[in-house]
Amino acid sequence: MRLLHTMLRVGNLERSLQFYTEVLGMTLLRQKEYPHGKFTLAFLGYGDERAHTAIELTYNWGVEHYDIGTGFGHLAIEVDDVYKAAEDIRTRGGKILREAGPMNAGTTIIAFVCDPDGYQIELLGKK
Repeated sequence: MRLLHTMLRVGNLERSLQFYTEVLGMTLLRQKEYPHGKFTLAFLGYGDERAHTAIELTYNWGVEHYDIGTGFGHLAIEVDDVYKAAEDIRTRGGKILREAGPMNAGTTIIAFVCDPDGYQIELLGKK
């Protein structure tokens, strides 16, 4: 077994595609519109879906906002250098929620960024 993808509902597909590709450096792997269902799916990631987990962005036509709720935590992305990755994301227009540094009560270096819909993304250094 392996984790295939995580689905996030987004209010503006183009804005989200720009964030995940231009700010986080993912590749748009595939995208398809479903006119009868009035939604579009876009899959993004850092490699081919046969070997890598993807993010599925679901845009329900005409829905511009979702409440994230209290159950969702965050996505996590492994990076070579958390400090550099956070600064690169800031330079490309990304919003930093927590600056890079040691986690509370630990030594692991982390940072948090936010996508355009408010989903939190944790940056973790390689172990």
